[in-house]
Amino acid sequence: MADLDELALALPQATKELSEDGRPAYKVHGKLFCLHRARRPDALDPQTGERLDDVLMFRVADLDVKELLLTDERGIFFTTPHFDGYAAVLVRIPQLARLERDELEDLVAEAWLTRAQKRVAKAWLAENAGG
Repeated sequence: MADLDELALALPQATKELSEDGRPAYKVHGKLFCLHRARRPDALDPQTGERLDDVLMFRVADLDVKELLLTDERGIFFTTPHFDGYAAVLVRIPQLARLERDELEDLVAEAWLTRAQKRVAKAWLAENAGG
């Protein structure tokens, strides 16, 4: 989570808001790109049936990217019916350790790019991804 915080807040105009119970939500221009979800009825522990309280939501570019991430053989990414038709993937916080730092950096940056203003995104891409 420290890496997530560092990577998200390093992006231009990114902000972090905390819920009443301390869950971070990362935004750019007031638009959400990553969120630590509260317990929801759509995300249940497969062994206990209890609502999960360790789920992060990352926006993705489109449904094709979502499907690609969901096919990752490591099983890090998942979704729920609540996110059907919505360009986002879910990750349990303990699973972040299974991602290389550069993978997490890409995931966070891609989420940010979905919400950043076009001119800000274009400038950041030119500086960081060779345009």
